[in-house]
Amino acid sequence: MRHPAPEQPADVVARLRATFRTGRTKPVDWRTTQLRRLRTMLTEHGATLATALHEDLGKSAYEAYRTEIDFTIREIDHTLDHLDAWLRPEPAPVPPHLGEATAWTQYDPLGVVLVIAPWNYPAQLLLAPVVGALAAGNAVVAKPSELAPATSAALARLLPEYLDPEAVAVVVGGIPETTALLDERFDHIFYTGNGAVGRIVMTAAARHLTPVTLELGGKSPVFVDRDTDLETVAARLAAGKFLNAGQTCVAPDYVLTDPETARALEPALVRAVEALYGSDPATSDTYGRIINERHFDRLTALLGSGRVVTGGDTDRATKYIAPTVLASVEPDAPVMREEIFGPILPVVTVAGLDEAIDFINDRDKPLALYAFTESGTTRRRLAAETSSGGLGFGLPLAHLTVSDLPFGGVGESGMGNYHGRYSIETFSHRKAVLEKPLA
Repeated sequence: MRHPAPEQPADVVARLRATFRTGRTKPVDWRTTQLRRLRTMLTEHGATLATALHEDLGKSAYEAYRTEIDFTIREIDHTLDHLDAWLRPEPAPVPPHLGEATAWTQYDPLGVVLVIAPWNYPAQLLLAPVVGALAAGNAVVAKPSELAPATSAALARLLPEYLDPEAVAVVVGGIPETTALLDERFDHIFYTGNGAVGRIVMTAAARHLTPVTLELGGKSPVFVDRDTDLETVAARLAAGKFLNAGQTCVAPDYVLTDPETARALEPALVRAVEALYGSDPATSDTYGRIINERHFDRLTALLGSGRVVTGGDTDRATKYIAPTVLASVEPDAPVMREEIFGPILPVVTVAGLDEAIDFINDRDKPLALYAFTESGTTRRRLAAETSSGGLGFGLPLAHLTVSDLPFGGVGESGMGNYHGRYSIETFSHRKAVLEKPLA
């Protein structure tokens, strides 16, 4: 039996553009229907996706639901609850010289948008942007990551079963397929990944003057102040850092603190890791694995950058790297030269807050900055004197779970943002309208 040849990217885009021009995706009823169907897919096939995520990344079912499936369901529910209000035209005052004219702004869908997802949260980071694109009334080409093949295959099978196939398409494959997609003209490109590919995406988009959202990464620092509750700090640091085996774009990348606090933090981190994963994390059913051998080899090469406080064990056959804390790390050590994106937490000592702020500002603007401090002055200074995509006091990662906060980077960590209403703004054109009677 012969199977039909897969649709070529150019044909996919042309077909979806023809659908968009009919106006099919613009009614709010169509948008909400797509969101409810996507929600149904996640509830009916959550177990399928959880199994795929375990196959790709070693994620436990609990972590798969918490960080990918239920996360996306909450984003859908928040959007459904508020979409009518977000789309309501907003009146604008008219100057007196225009007489009886009225003015307002309204959100128009952009057209056909491309969403390119990464491998570390391959369901959430594809579907959460798709939620916004659909809610804004667009046709969507979804490109899951080939580095998470089981999840990619599951999404490629499920999405056409639940969403409007005339307005939503899934294109699978690797670099050749992505390159072919980027040759096409889109009305917006939403890319999550690393800066090197982000530059390729921007270059391709520039040929068509296509706007882009880039959700990148970087080295997200953590400042730990003196006289904080180090047991709580260590527990929250370990939970944020070693989630998904450290393969999280907003994971704490390294710690900045004074030498005395660093020494006291070390045993607290040892206890925190053991509390999370037991005495042998390799046997824990809640600790994940590295995505592939290339990233495993990259990460193991960084383990010599400092003194191992805990962890350091590896197994290439299973792509296992233990939750690892490194102390006595120099600012120019290999582990400090690139985003780690794995389960290695370096601790770098500074004299105090002034040196920590200088350390942060001397480097690329991070996707997130975290601080553990009881000082209001310290919090105000970090907010005023540093630049980052997000800022979290007392708890890493949590800001991206708040749908009413924009999530995105700045500078090398990205451009643009999304979640909640900010997704509508990203995937829409805010059009100015003025109306003046003829008589």
